[in-house]
This record gives sequence, C-alpha cells and structure tokens, in this order.
Amino acid sequence: MPAGASPKREGEFKELEQRFKKEGRYRGREEEVAARIVNKQRSQYGETRAEREKDRQGRSPDRGLPLEDYQTLTIGQVEARLDGLSNAEIRKIRAYEVKHKNRKTLLQKLDRRLVH
Repeated sequence: MPAGASPKREGEFKELEQRFKKEGRYRGREEEVAARIVNKQRSQYGETRAEREKDRQGRSPDRGLPLEDYQTLTIGQVEARLDGLSNAEIRKIRAYEVKHKNRKTLLQKLDRRLVH
C-alpha cells in the first residue's frame, strides 16, 4: 500500500491478501491484486492525491450534483436523499451514475422515481 493510505484501507488490503492466499486465488500475485483493488477503491472515493487535487481544482466528477459527496454514498444513502429532488435533478444523478458507477440497483430505483 502506498504511504498515506488510511488504517481502514490498510486493513482491507491485509484482509483481501489473506483471503486470496487462503482460497488459493491469484497464486503468487495475492499482494498485487489486493493492492490494485484497494487502490481502485481509494481512487473512487477521492482518497488519492490525484483525486484530492481534482477536487481542489473544481474538476471532481461529482461536482455540481444535487447530492453532496455523491461518490462516497451507498445506494441506501442515495435513495434516502432523493426526496425533494426534482425530476431534472434525478436525471442528472442518473446520467452521472451511468457514466461513473453504473450500479444497476440504483439505476432501477432512479428510473422508478422518474416514472412517478
């Protein structure tokens, strides 16, 4: 793991590495695969130096969405915050979701909101 990774991410890395060894997956590459998975998560959640810099420069991909810090929200958290949003705002969230995360369950929930 790179310097600066949070203790939570370090723990996830060690857990994945041990699980891969126990299951016999990715023989000889357990550490590499675990690091790639955790680093991808760090990037998605804005925890890398590059993502923090994008945010400071106003180029964060979730900037301008009606839900603050959208990138870090779970499906349940997004769903709980949809009340009071207009159809236009929900469409904006849906477009972002398709382009970035493409979580099928959330897309179905957003589609149902737009129908009504």
